[in-house]
Amino acid sequence: MADSKREIERKYEATPGTRLPDLTRAAGVREVAHRGVHELDAVYYDTEDLRLAAASLTLRRRTGGDDEGWHLKFPVASGIRDEIRAPLDGTLPAELAALLRSRVRHTPLAPVVRLRSARDVHHLLAADGTLLAELSIDRVRAERLTEDGGGATAEWTELEVELADDGDPAFLDVVERRLRKAGVRPSASASKLARALAETAPAMMSRGSGTEDERGGGPEARATAGDHVLAYVREQIEAIITLDPAVRRDLPDSLHRMRVATRRLRSAFKTYRKVLDRTVTDPVGEELRWLAAELGIDRDREVLEERLRTALAELPRTLRLGPVRARLRIWSAARRAGSRRRTVALLDGQRYLTLLDSLDALLADPPLLPGAAREPAKALPRAVLKTHDRLAARIGHALALPPGHERDLALHGARKAAKRARYAGEAARPALGRPAKRFARRTKAVQTLLGDHQDSVVAREALRDLAVQAHAAGESAFTWGLLYGREEARAAAGERELPEVWRKASGPELRADLKG
Repeated sequence: MADSKREIERKYEATPGTRLPDLTRAAGVREVAHRGVHELDAVYYDTEDLRLAAASLTLRRRTGGDDEGWHLKFPVASGIRDEIRAPLDGTLPAELAALLRSRVRHTPLAPVVRLRSARDVHHLLAADGTLLAELSIDRVRAERLTEDGGGATAEWTELEVELADDGDPAFLDVVERRLRKAGVRPSASASKLARALAETAPAMMSRGSGTEDERGGGPEARATAGDHVLAYVREQIEAIITLDPAVRRDLPDSLHRMRVATRRLRSAFKTYRKVLDRTVTDPVGEELRWLAAELGIDRDREVLEERLRTALAELPRTLRLGPVRARLRIWSAARRAGSRRRTVALLDGQRYLTLLDSLDALLADPPLLPGAAREPAKALPRAVLKTHDRLAARIGHALALPPGHERDLALHGARKAAKRARYAGEAARPALGRPAKRFARRTKAVQTLLGDHQDSVVAREALRDLAVQAHAAGESAFTWGLLYGREEARAAAGERELPEVWRKASGPELRADLKG
């Protein structure tokens, strides 16, 4: 069984002769306890083209020390990584392999580097004996294991300070000040693996791990409309791949963010049809639509359950008649049963993996049309304004209908159009600057209002279902009816507010600014 640990650490350059300063002079440190020298032997795995290294992911099988086993590390922020650990075994545990599937798919993993380290360990302890951080001086020998770089070696010494579990990250600043005062400087490498790859075969790292500008992602490298659209497309594809393991780990908001990335990508295909050939992107877009719908089952359930729980909690106790909380829990559990297993199965399915392959192929050979060569300031505003025209037509149609089911459906359609317009503005922002930012912000306000309206429609359906179940069980349905009425009033208020919100998002100056 794998477990997870948040690793917060800092690395520093050192030499075999590096001596530690007196760290008991650092605030909070009462004692520096020497814990001996540990011999560590780690083999790092990656694909032949180093996909994991390019994404700053680390997979190793390590012996020695008190945490030997398989370790998979995901970057969180500078100096912060999530480490997933699994027991030592001859083969990669299935749990870890699944977390890498979106990156490697069917490509085999093989040993690329072996690191043998002599780790001199010291514990920084508080006055009550609590561990504050572990400091180690590592003498490292790296050996390249790949055929094209096999036999190349490198050696170095580094100092590492890792914060104890639940420690205050500010403590690392305290330690660093003492180290810097003693002449110890931060390491230029983010990890041992990165340094080993660079020092044993520097040329290998240029394949697939260049900077954003080298991959065509930096704003200054985007000369055409095609450059800008492809940069946005690449960003969304990377988000889907990166969020896959987060969804598998059930991390907060990961499902929602992955679904948004699929929608943004599909929206870009539709909006920038003069840049990207739709005969290529339409089939991929349909698969993205399928993925978003499948992910949406869980996400929509999460949103609805949270809305109902919040609404119930806001009611005075005197208006919560009967076992309403228990009824909501029963109703929620029935909807939630098996949902997580279903999501993971989706991500393991061949259809999803084929979609990821299609996205890779699209980036490898972009289906650019002649319009992709146009200047961004000329090509992109026209595409963005077309999404605004579509939104205007749907808003006008919805507002012309009387309140009721047909208007609800029309407003839901307008919400989808608002979302597409917002995404179009966001995609154009690097090229068009503040006008695109303002456009996206105004259309987002429309989307948010219409989204709350649609959530109210869905909530009323659920509340009616809960009332029916309560009545059938001999319970009072009063509370569910009361919440239904509140949702109805909330939706009506949103409809009254819509004309003003839309006025701000449809002014002639907004369109004029985009045109320049």
